[in-house]
Amino acid sequence: MSTAAQPIPAAPAGCPITAEFLPPNMRKHVDPAAPVPLRMMAAKALVPLAPADMLGALFMLTFDADAAVRETAARSAAALPDRFSTGLRDEAVAPPVLGWFLSLLGGKDALAEMLVLNPSTPDDAVAEVARTCSAKIAEIIGQNQLRVLRSENIIRGLCANPHATPALIDNVCDFAVRSGMAVADVPQMQAARVRVFGPSAAPPEAGPTAEEILKELEDATPKAAAAAPAEAKEGEDPTAAIPEAKKLSLTQRIMKMSIAQKIKLATLGNKEARSFLIRDTNKLVCTAVIRSPRITDGEVLSCATNKAVNEEVLRIIYNSREFTKNYKIKMALLKNPKLPLAVGMKFLSTLRENDLKDLSRDKNVPSGLQSVAKKMVDKKNEPKKEEK
Repeated sequence: MSTAAQPIPAAPAGCPITAEFLPPNMRKHVDPAAPVPLRMMAAKALVPLAPADMLGALFMLTFDADAAVRETAARSAAALPDRFSTGLRDEAVAPPVLGWFLSLLGGKDALAEMLVLNPSTPDDAVAEVARTCSAKIAEIIGQNQLRVLRSENIIRGLCANPHATPALIDNVCDFAVRSGMAVADVPQMQAARVRVFGPSAAPPEAGPTAEEILKELEDATPKAAAAAPAEAKEGEDPTAAIPEAKKLSLTQRIMKMSIAQKIKLATLGNKEARSFLIRDTNKLVCTAVIRSPRITDGEVLSCATNKAVNEEVLRIIYNSREFTKNYKIKMALLKNPKLPLAVGMKFLSTLRENDLKDLSRDKNVPSGLQSVAKKMVDKKNEPKKEEK
């Protein structure tokens, strides 16, 4: 009997995601080639799916070739049953799905709150809802400093929102100005510049832009290194190919960048840029690096291995289902002394027996985890001892 994996059905025309996230036996409900009644069941949210999976299925079905299926899926999403609402805070849900749901549910505070707090929700979708949302949701959006510095449109949206309080707008704009942002078309930002720097004082030197540094990095990296696969090998420094003198010069130039430009570089730059910025002392910059949509598993592995990594970066890694699906990353986390014991214990139960034994003897593993691993190994060996 063949044990080959079932092929993933083609996505409906225009849909940006595939059915890969669904259990194999449930993919038929979004398959354009499946009978309409099967797809209609999912469109009515009658299929037994996990909350996060149901969100993706409803989104896919709004691209269905059958108009009735499309309309039913859109209605089900707009009136999302409570049992599926927890999926809105799941970081593993595809960003296009979360962005679409935010456009549908932005007027429902309880649901909108989950979506704007979800780091995987696209900034563009948050910026759009920032224009019309309630004062409560505007406050939550404004408190997310990383989003504010990543997206000028979020500032524009909040400043245009009639429900946002003057105090919130002043705080957001003051923070953005201090961090080096300049949004010339927003009067509230100009007022903030006067508050922060004074009516006649010149603002501090802007420093290099993300585009300038990225160009310098590309010029400094030899063509052979640039042509290499983006996936860094374990323990490999992405900047190793850059001459030492140029590396020092770039380090000094990056230190002069504003926080806003560093975050822009962390989000849009290459692996060399991220390797410089992951060491930054500012937590927002480090967070922008690990949340970059371009980051590779090799870079995440390096962060998980690094015992001096920012604790917030480590928290993002060990809380990410996407990252911890990688077995090497999970093993690296277990050897990092900053990993909380409770998290490590949860990971231990998912390890292969040989790896568990190795960890119980590994001097690099924190003593608390090593002790738990040893007890787990001894417990597994108990029946064998009794048989003897």
